Amino acid sequence: MNSGTFQPGLAALPTSTVELSIRCENLMDKDILSKSDPVCVLFIKGKANNWLEFGRTERISDNLSPSWQKRFVMDYKFEERQLLKFSIYDVDSESSSLDSHDFLGSIEVSLGEIVSVQSKGFSKKLDGKSSMIHIISEELLGNKETVTLNFCAKKLDKMDFFGKSDPYMEISRSTECNQYVLVHRTEVIKSNLNPQWKQFKLEVRTLCNGDYHRDLKFSVYDWDMGGGHDYIGSFHTTLNRLKSGRNSENVYDCINEEKQRKKGAKYSNSGTVILNDISIETVPSFLDYIQGGTRVNFTVAVDFTGSNGNPKHPSSLHYQDPTGQPNQYVTAITSVGEIIQDYDSDKMFPALGFGARVPPNGDVSHEFFLNLSGENPFCNGIDGLLSAYYNSLYNVQLYGPTNFSPVINHVAQFASAYESDPSNYFVLLIITDGIITDLEETKRSIIKASKLPLSIIIIGVGEEDFSAMDGLDSDDRLLKCGSLVALRDIVQFVELRKFLQGGGWSKDLLARAVLAEIPAQLSGWMKLKSLKPRK
Repeated sequence: MNSGTFQPGLAALPTSTVELSIRCENLMDKDILSKSDPVCVLFIKGKANNWLEFGRTERISDNLSPSWQKRFVMDYKFEERQLLKFSIYDVDSESSSLDSHDFLGSIEVSLGEIVSVQSKGFSKKLDGKSSMIHIISEELLGNKETVTLNFCAKKLDKMDFFGKSDPYMEISRSTECNQYVLVHRTEVIKSNLNPQWKQFKLEVRTLCNGDYHRDLKFSVYDWDMGGGHDYIGSFHTTLNRLKSGRNSENVYDCINEEKQRKKGAKYSNSGTVILNDISIETVPSFLDYIQGGTRVNFTVAVDFTGSNGNPKHPSSLHYQDPTGQPNQYVTAITSVGEIIQDYDSDKMFPALGFGARVPPNGDVSHEFFLNLSGENPFCNGIDGLLSAYYNSLYNVQLYGPTNFSPVINHVAQFASAYESDPSNYFVLLIITDGIITDLEETKRSIIKASKLPLSIIIIGVGEEDFSAMDGLDSDDRLLKCGSLVALRDIVQFVELRKFLQGGGWSKDLLARAVLAEIPAQLSGWMKLKSLKPRK
């Protein structure tokens, strides 16, 4: 396997990293029996004047005035006009296609406009309707600390007529404009006035942007199925008090201001919230490991199954257009190759193919070397990758089925040699048309590989239904297969068509989508194995 050292490039001009927190008010109600379940989707205008998806928030059920916990983090460049579009959708199914959901409105704005009113926050009506969107930006400061917190509550107010409250807690941090942005929401504890919430972990820069004295607001609610969650009460504190206070000092009265006004001196609280435990640790960053000599090794795997279509036919995803127009595989190899080459010092990439009959005997193979060499899988740079791709395309017969597990197991075999060694980390990039045959076996291979220094990126080409791929990308929950559960999330799935809208594509956004999770996955694996960066 190749061992290329990541060499971070130098930016031409300084940039700032900003975090955008989003909330809305008075959204349209598109559901008949309940309220809308809104999600916010952020698009960035590409160089071809097309809108390219940047990211999505989580879905919030039955809420017409949502505050999303997920925030958008991006580089702010003073020298560029960065045009953004925030679109709100009512999510009606598990489909990832926005066309499957009800559109609730959108705005177009530049990042500069948002940043320029940072002191008071940016607000605007959605498409001229009565619905409002509020965006608060804040420059993120460097901080490598994470805080682990564990809370419980005692004697919370009973808010339900026929039963006990179903409490959950929201944590918000204050901003310069004296507003609060949501940073964490706990799970709901059903029918319990003395809830014990699960322990959770946050980056210190997420919680308070590294400012231990910043005001934090903790709000407790009684969850309601219809979305009209009842406010129980709140309290304020700081990370400095949380970390340094004795147990008796980390018991907080949960105050409901309206009840306090009505009852006066007779009112004490609506329950108490207790900090059971807190720990703060410094977590080495991705660059700490890279600068300590950790090498990132990339392997590319290309889908040559029959579902791609006859390469001689214009409808095929492998079609070689006489005009020189690249097919989607060439586009993916070229664009990703341009990204990968910056991470590899010698520009030599191992490359595999799968799902074809290969020479000389026409045997079906699911892990052949892309250059059809029997001994050396390495390709020299992007030109070498394309040359190997064309060589296979002209010499193999597209066949099937579409099995991912062999190429995953192939790279996992190399990664297993470094299971307790921080010197190497492996990344497998699979480019496929999305019709997967050995789904269960692939899940088992991924779960087995989750204990290794390995990440898997899947780029889907064509117009197929990629819902199976979404299932492999376990952003919300760890991948399961029967009784097996992945140790961590190691899969990132990207649809190429999202970056090919309007006749153009954005390498920068594709780079972000392809590589977004690798730093955290690498750092997460190192922490899991208690491996420190080498000095």
